[in-house]
Amino acid sequence: MDRREFLQRTGLLGGGLLLGGPTLLGGRRTRGEDEPRGLLDGSAKDAPIDTVVVAMMENRSFDHYLGWLADDERYVERGKERYGRRFRVDGNQRQEFAAPDGSVFETAPWLTQTGEPNPYRGCGHLDPGHQWDQGRAQRDFGFLGAGAANDIYALSYYERDALPFLGELAREFTVFDQWHASVLGPTYPNRAYLHAAQSGGYKVNVLPADTAGYPFASIWDRLGAAGVPAKYYGTDLPVIALWGDRLLAYNNPIDAYFSDAAAGTLPNVVFVDPAFLTANRTDDHPRADIRAGQRFLRDVFQAFAESKHWKRGAFIVTYDEWGGFFDHVPPPILPDDLANPVDADNFGQAGFRVPAVIASPYARRGFVDHHLYDHTSVLRFLEWRFLGAPARGPGKDGDTWFLTSRDRNARNLGASLLGEEPDRDVGFDLDVPIGEPSPICTQDGGPPLPPPTPPVPVTPATVPAPAAIEKHSFEVAMDEGWFERMGYKVRPSAMAREWAGTST
Repeated sequence: MDRREFLQRTGLLGGGLLLGGPTLLGGRRTRGEDEPRGLLDGSAKDAPIDTVVVAMMENRSFDHYLGWLADDERYVERGKERYGRRFRVDGNQRQEFAAPDGSVFETAPWLTQTGEPNPYRGCGHLDPGHQWDQGRAQRDFGFLGAGAANDIYALSYYERDALPFLGELAREFTVFDQWHASVLGPTYPNRAYLHAAQSGGYKVNVLPADTAGYPFASIWDRLGAAGVPAKYYGTDLPVIALWGDRLLAYNNPIDAYFSDAAAGTLPNVVFVDPAFLTANRTDDHPRADIRAGQRFLRDVFQAFAESKHWKRGAFIVTYDEWGGFFDHVPPPILPDDLANPVDADNFGQAGFRVPAVIASPYARRGFVDHHLYDHTSVLRFLEWRFLGAPARGPGKDGDTWFLTSRDRNARNLGASLLGEEPDRDVGFDLDVPIGEPSPICTQDGGPPLPPPTPPVPVTPATVPAPAAIEKHSFEVAMDEGWFERMGYKVRPSAMAREWAGTST
């Protein structure tokens, strides 16, 4: 890619985003007579959304987790009745990928694969590659290509029955089928973009030890300066500790979330994170039982939906990155302060699509939003609702409401919400039953067990020997004493043991 092509693709030449497919910028538009009034058509101060809850899970792609929506006949027919015959979901769970030796392998529904030792956790398989270089290899050569660091687990997918809660939430509210991870890289950088619209140039899960935490501004700093009430609720290891002790005042245990919701005292901005510790993981990362993640999301949403905040609230579920799992939509390039024509250094390169849903009385029911979003669209929404940002577009010269060029140019998530005629009925049973999670995996890596037909596209010579279960990077940070040094007391919640099925 030459410099001119790079500038065109990032929107820095010619004054706009020249991306194929959906656009990121939310420009001016006119509303037809029959079109309902959108949330952004009114003023921010009069917006009927006072409480925003954000829950970020881990390491799943859209096709892998929600691609089944495209084949859900009842869901699609209902969508056509509501929104017209062009209603669709850009999902595809039936794909083929070639290995370096030319062998071709099909994607597969994981719960029905015979002989899998634990299809809910992915035991016995490689954790699919999702590092900076691995993501680029998957983009360029496919999910089994050279450098992808994958076995056939990366070609697995789950269907509706495997996701009892998320499936209901997705079918009832608004799904985003063009929501991409902010960068084509792992957890820390993507979570940093959710909180700060940048990762400070970090490409990997490394602790910012030299600066005792990320030195750059976050949405928490901006909300605090503006006097906007905000709280972070963590189940065990708080993500905001990556900013050192600066954000310590915002940290709260997950138990407080439930008591605050019940008391009707949640603040305007709420971030909720799952459990990352191996024994009780509820984050949906491979090696966690996805039923534990379903239990966590169900209970967090139920507490919100049954609180007084629901009638003027919004609940957002998304995933930090694709986790190495297959997806058929190429990742776009977005505006970024660290955009670079050298691909290996380009922070404007977004990641693959991730599952994302917004639930609210003001959300369109059974709807699919096809516009381009990334994690900073959440920031753009908060900046409009609470910090004086314009409803659409990057604003004018001299504006200071944004953190970086990424959130400044992101599509405002509020564009997906309605400004009138709220429907406060959740639409499904909040006590949706979810099966008991299985025991944790006893080993990590190694070839798939047993080999499917045709054989897996890896050989013993290319696959590391089985090893002890790999810890989450946050758990490694805990072992290194990071949280304690930053002033955070790690007190895993008993709720996590209940969700993970380890309370007995």
